[in-house]
Amino acid sequence: MEHNDPEALPAPGHAEVRVVAATPDAARAVAEVLRHCFAGGEQRSYPAPDGGVRLHLTVDTTRTAGPARSWLSTSRPPSGTGPHSEEP
Repeated sequence: MEHNDPEALPAPGHAEVRVVAATPDAARAVAEVLRHCFAGGEQRSYPAPDGGVRLHLTVDTTRTAGPARSWLSTSRPPSGTGPHSEEP
């Protein structure tokens, strides 16, 4: 994946997560929770407007920890049902 292209999709099984917070501590707290749930990759931080911080990280959704695995399996509707069944 080319990280310089903001429109590029992450690799299959991965998700790009962006956290915007007023303080670096708040952004790090959210990132820490995600790391407990998903295997993580690189993390990058940038200044945000009005003095905040933007934190970008990549998570591997194919290697989840216990709490995330339980939540993911119970939150997925059966295939072909739900409000978006017309989507591919």
